[in-house]
Amino acid sequence: MADRSFGLFEPDALLPAQFYAAFRGGSGVRGERRLMLAVLEDALDCYQKYAVSPDGHGQQLFDEANHWIASNDRGWFFSYENICETLEINPEYLRRGLDSWRKESPVGARPTVAAARAASKVDPPRSEPPTMRAAS
Repeated sequence: MADRSFGLFEPDALLPAQFYAAFRGGSGVRGERRLMLAVLEDALDCYQKYAVSPDGHGQQLFDEANHWIASNDRGWFFSYENICETLEINPEYLRRGLDSWRKESPVGARPTVAAARAASKVDPPRSEPPTMRAAS
């Protein structure tokens, strides 16, 4: 009779590519990667949207996003550094891009609260429809 117990305790052969596939987008981490991407997108949105916010709440959102992005802390799972590493994004490259965007973005070109309110008002209806010129 053949002894089959030896195969039961034999280690499985696993290629490094198979082992690391779970960290690079294997089916087991899709949800977590999606969540990490959403956290990063929200921080970038707050950074850009409130970079020159005139109100206190908007400035607080910018400051929190800026502090999170500038931090090199890797002590918690959803730190900027860990999220970038998991999503295979160079964190320093993204920081430099944001810094460059902020320096090149003219303050006057960013919408203010007054400009946003003015832009949201509907133009009054015209008394006459616009006329089209006849082609010559």
